[in-house]
Amino acid sequence: MDQTLRQLGELLLGAVPTVILFTILYWLYKAIVHQPLSRVLEERRSKTEGAVEKSKADIAAAEARTTEYEQRLREARAKLFHAQEARRKAALDARNAAVNDARGKAQAQVQAAKAEIQKETEGAQAGLQSEAQSLAIEIMRRVLEPAGVGR
Repeated sequence: MDQTLRQLGELLLGAVPTVILFTILYWLYKAIVHQPLSRVLEERRSKTEGAVEKSKADIAAAEARTTEYEQRLREARAKLFHAQEARRKAALDARNAAVNDARGKAQAQVQAAKAEIQKETEGAQAGLQSEAQSLAIEIMRRVLEPAGVGR
């Protein structure tokens, strides 16, 4: 057993340089590879997350601009509709005014024609009455004339 312990002690004593080298190698690995690699990975992760956040912000801004554009489009359509409605109403009012003006002129012409017809009727009646009187006088003269005088 003594020999086993001694061999074990020699083995441990021989392993000390290996442990020291392994520890130095671990610290060198950590300083040369692991820490710079961790920094690069962290930087990449932050840039990726930053890009994702930036793209989300860009999407939100685009949606806001789209909403604003749609609102302005609705307002422009409403203005266009109101303008068309105003033009339609103005055209309808102008048409109604023209119809009323034409109706007024037509009524004036009808009244003038009625007055003219009335005047002509009165003139014709006066002419007929005077002619009827002269015909009546002529008929009475011929009836009252002696029967053979003019024949």
